[in-house]
Amino acid sequence: MFRPDRRSLLALLATLPLALTARPARAATHSVTIEGFAFSPADLTVAVGDTITFTNMDGAPHTATADDGSFDTGRLNRSQSGEITITAAGSFPYKCAFHPNMRGTITAA
Repeated sequence: MFRPDRRSLLALLATLPLALTARPARAATHSVTIEGFAFSPADLTVAVGDTITFTNMDGAPHTATADDGSFDTGRLNRSQSGEITITAAGSFPYKCAFHPNMRGTITAA
């Protein structure tokens, strides 16, 4: 039968408040609207693990495609949405593949 000594028991009790209060951070969800051939907001700061939902309100199809290929919503027709999840820290310029003058940047820390 295991019987902890006093020092082990005190060490366990000392760490108990940390175990009860430490919780993993929850990922947030952000929204970007595509309207008037523009992303709004075009520039967004998020945390690694956050999700971004792009919703197209234009009559023309659009994408949100990272310049480095790290994400792509695919074709979004009117009223369609696409989600991406940021998996690494950095700065991610993106554009619409159909209208490359539509640009934005996601910054993840």
